[in-house]
Amino acid sequence: MSLTPLQYLLAALAALAAGAINALAGGGTLITFPMLTFLGVPAVVANVTNTVALCPGYFGGTLAQMKDLRDQTKRLWLLLPASAVGGILGGFLLLRTGEKLFTELVPYLILLACVLLAIQDPVRAWLTKRMAEGQGAKLEQMSWLPVGLASIYGGYFGAGLSVIVLSALGLTLEDTLTRLNALKQAVGFAVNVAAAVFFIFSGHVIWSIALVMAIGALVGGNLGGRLAGKIKPSTLRWTVVTIGVIVAIIYFVR
Repeated sequence: MSLTPLQYLLAALAALAAGAINALAGGGTLITFPMLTFLGVPAVVANVTNTVALCPGYFGGTLAQMKDLRDQTKRLWLLLPASAVGGILGGFLLLRTGEKLFTELVPYLILLACVLLAIQDPVRAWLTKRMAEGQGAKLEQMSWLPVGLASIYGGYFGAGLSVIVLSALGLTLEDTLTRLNALKQAVGFAVNVAAAVFFIFSGHVIWSIALVMAIGALVGGNLGGRLAGKIKPSTLRWTVVTIGVIVAIIYFVR
């Protein structure tokens, strides 16, 4: 499909905002996906294109925490294959769902993402307390299972995936929140890259939009990094949650 210059600009601005939001608080998909459907892109195609377009941002997030990943090689070998397989399975399920059913599921998926974003701070507080009390679970060899299951959701829709993955890691690994957060970034990157590679061969990617959005997401991610410390993440997160709820209501009314 062809878009007007104004529509490309709107897609780029949405991706820029999403890149900054993902760098600061998470939930950028709740901005870009509704924008694409607003521009007339079918829901499944919008989700596929969005996944491909936002991949560079996940790479940047992983690179930023590389120092906390260097001595977690054994865990990465355990978690990344499960993440990639989960991402591909989620992508496969998305393409098998069909346009009509996925469109009907969209408002529920958006509301789920809003709930996940809303509980992000309590989840982090619980994990911090758990680690401080030395109550981290010793189920490291089984950590791939909950992470793999979460990755299926990530490949299917993905918004709010980081909260599920962080919870899964906190339940199965004993470590600091900083190091678990670095693992979470790597898992998110693996899920999205695997799903994106799968989608590349699906014929559902609108490449002109994906390229424009990828550039916007890269700029936004850099901007978000510069704004870190100047904008309170919780304030931004609740703004995104509010927008997401409004968008979900609009989808329900439709």
